[in-house]
Amino acid sequence: MIANVFVADVRGIKSLQSFRARELEMSLTTRAFSQLQASCLQKQALRRCSIAHTLQVQQRIEETRKKAELGGGQKRIDAQHKRGKLTARERVQMLCDPGTFKEYDMFAEHTCVDFGMEKEKIPGDSVVTGRGQISGRTAFVFSQDFTVFGGSLSSVHAKKVCKIMDDAMKVGAPVIGLNDSGGARIQEGVESLAGYADIFLRNVLCSGVVPQISLIMGPCAGGAVYSPALTDFTFMVKDSSYLFITGPDVVKTVTNEDVTQEELGGAKTHTTVSGVAHGAFDNDVEALMSIRELFNYLPQSNKDPAPVRASDDPWDREVPSLDTVVPLESTAAYNMKDVILALIDESDFFEIMPDYAKNIIVGFGRMNGRSVGIVGNNPKVAAGCLDINSSVKGARFVRFCDAFNIPIITLVDVPGFLP
Repeated sequence: MIANVFVADVRGIKSLQSFRARELEMSLTTRAFSQLQASCLQKQALRRCSIAHTLQVQQRIEETRKKAELGGGQKRIDAQHKRGKLTARERVQMLCDPGTFKEYDMFAEHTCVDFGMEKEKIPGDSVVTGRGQISGRTAFVFSQDFTVFGGSLSSVHAKKVCKIMDDAMKVGAPVIGLNDSGGARIQEGVESLAGYADIFLRNVLCSGVVPQISLIMGPCAGGAVYSPALTDFTFMVKDSSYLFITGPDVVKTVTNEDVTQEELGGAKTHTTVSGVAHGAFDNDVEALMSIRELFNYLPQSNKDPAPVRASDDPWDREVPSLDTVVPLESTAAYNMKDVILALIDESDFFEIMPDYAKNIIVGFGRMNGRSVGIVGNNPKVAAGCLDINSSVKGARFVRFCDAFNIPIITLVDVPGFLP
């Protein structure tokens, strides 16, 4: 009897222990499940938070991009259009092949905190920089934005320009500058002037390595005029672009002489008198299309050959006009351009400095599809005599062709140097 009771107690104890063990196991399982569930909920919350943060960042990026594309604001863009001028971005889009322009440093802002400038920050600052393609070939472009602080040069502006010039030298591609700047940003003082020094250095380093083309599309004064003068070709837009170191007001103060912007540094002055500009165009659109045309004559760098394109002009065609273009009388004049147009492919001639030192003609043409440089004395003007201006004009063009391996065709009819 006692043994039976003992056995029953032992079985009861074992049953109780087993029950408690199962209860503990279930408790641990429930706790683990709760922890796992809490962890999953936390991860989901973090994921939702991460997605929300990503969407917020994306929205901020889009807002900043739209702000950068708007530049100085719609009111200033409208004012630019009323003056018959395109905006900086419109110029770049027109110059490059559609959809090929890749902008650099679109969100860069100036770093000036003086004179309340910290409250006036515009993404991209006052210049649009990047690379694009023209007729399928790479070019690096910067376009100054007059709607942002008058296109004035800040330290960030200079760094953006220097960056594309450095990249142009690395890959061997031309640099095209669309200039529309009032000069240094006086709020930044010496930092702005130091930026000009960096750009001038790169102008010199790029010289003879990659072609450099400047297009003046607005009033440029002070430091903004030095860099274009250091490039290979400088072009202007009539009635809207000006190049002068200092404006008419300062000239009047110093010399007591009244001069207009056009007289001091307009397109006519620089294409006919000073020789600073290599050509002038009627408006922005014509200027940009002409730059595209010039680009097609030039090699990518001094290591690349001049471009060749298919020509429909037979190499053995007869040119009867050449039999009579030179008059029988030695004292009679003729126009050397008639000879040039008859010689080159399809009479397609891009003349450089057509209104300056007209007693010599220089420019680009093609022979059997290959780019060539043309240099010819023009007996129609000053009997073709060489003077200082024509000598400098011809020498500078020959030097460019020599640096970039462009063949030169010389047409000589000159009595000598002007006494």
